[in-house]
Amino acid sequence: MHPTPDFSRRRTLQGMATLAAGGLVPGLHAQPARWPDKPLRVVVPFPPGGLTDAYARLFADHFTQTLGQPSIVDNRPGGGAIIGISQVAKAAADGYTLLVSTSGTVWQNRVLYSKLPYNLDTDLTPIALFPSGPLAVAVAPEVPAKNMREFIAYARERQVNMASYAPGAYPHMVADQLNRHAGTKIQTIMYKGESPMWVDVAGNSAQIGIGSYQAFNTVQGRGVRPIGVTGNYRSPKLPDVPTLAEQGIATPLVKLEGGLALMAPAGTPEAVLLALNKVALACVETERGSKLRESFGIPNKPKDLAGTRKDWDTEVPIWIKMAVELGIKLD
Repeated sequence: MHPTPDFSRRRTLQGMATLAAGGLVPGLHAQPARWPDKPLRVVVPFPPGGLTDAYARLFADHFTQTLGQPSIVDNRPGGGAIIGISQVAKAAADGYTLLVSTSGTVWQNRVLYSKLPYNLDTDLTPIALFPSGPLAVAVAPEVPAKNMREFIAYARERQVNMASYAPGAYPHMVADQLNRHAGTKIQTIMYKGESPMWVDVAGNSAQIGIGSYQAFNTVQGRGVRPIGVTGNYRSPKLPDVPTLAEQGIATPLVKLEGGLALMAPAGTPEAVLLALNKVALACVETERGSKLRESFGIPNKPKDLAGTRKDWDTEVPIWIKMAVELGIKLD
């Protein structure tokens, strides 16, 4: 009788954890008798709802199912994600406290803030990057624009509000670039996550927002209209909506794709990081993971630990350079 794929995957993950705990890998002699032997905490520096929280809960549930220890998601919103990130950066490097946050908060924040209570270069280490897919760019019901060029013309004639799910996040940076290069008058309003952001766009308190398809879709029935998507390819959920690049928007930022970073305190043992990465890769292949990616319109998947680190080394400097050039300071 052959084991089922889920059973085989569970045995593989448990085997890696047992190997790590047994002190057979250099640097793991201080680990307890078996890893994991207590609950895991996944900190999300945003409120429940939205893509970040959804990926964190998917990962946490799969960890519980495959490695036999409870895993909880701890939402700690506020302070531009600094509150939640700080808790993980200062936690013990033992594989039991993790972070899931937007890439911007762990990439650009190092230059967006003059002073942080942690060092993003030395206090945290990446495990996986969950792709966010194309983000929906959508306008409020009262805004007449049908595409991004029409919105730019609209925003040149009057002050409009851009809703951003966090300070220094993708919408904030796009608004700043448009103001600098397209002559618009966009003021950015900060929210603690995507859900309250889109509610205000639906209510015409903000005229435009940028965020995940699934979160945007909760207000699409209330008259919020997509006028474009970010990145280099169209969203599978909005195939008739052209990318901003297709519409001739030349700012480099609109072609970049961020994601949701899964991270641990620096110094977490390598074998534990490998085991956690395996959980991340496995959870998106489950039926629930496939449905999540389908509902958010995300075709891409996270990479193994080596691939994650390679992309991290390549992409993070680009985002940081962009933030420096924009000159945004949040403190």
